[in-house]
Amino acid sequence: MNTEMYLTVSQFYQDYAAAVDQADWPAWIALFADDCVYKIQSRENFDRNLPMAALSLTTKGMLKDRIYGITETIFHDPYLQTHVIAAPRILSQTVTAIESQANYAVYRTKNNGIAELFNVGCYIDRLQMTDAGLRIESRICVFDNDMILNSLIYPI
Repeated sequence: MNTEMYLTVSQFYQDYAAAVDQADWPAWIALFADDCVYKIQSRENFDRNLPMAALSLTTKGMLKDRIYGITETIFHDPYLQTHVIAAPRILSQTVTAIESQANYAVYRTKNNGIAELFNVGCYIDRLQMTDAGLRIESRICVFDNDMILNSLIYPI
């Protein structure tokens, strides 16, 4: 792993956070490969290799459907998210893919102005290297807490 690739992966993680935090859903979707997996799963289920996940999307079409639901059909108390993502750890690299992990914390602020820690955990990723840049082939958001406060609306 060379320094340039490490910086590229680090920037990719920050671009992901910016897309979600700014609710730039077209940019968020563009970060994924066409054939992709996006899961939000408890650490207990992940560690036990159990399939139950709070959210499991297995194609880019499902990502688009989720965003349509968020923006057009789901009624919820609006809130803002702020992601803090640790420096990524590169586990392996081939000519076409990178396996990496990064710890994250997501803060949620509702209109009443009180910020709260919403979710913490680790991204477990397989990133594709494409001519257009890195794309998420698989992202499993493994959260540490047993429960998610209220309901899970926005991507983690």
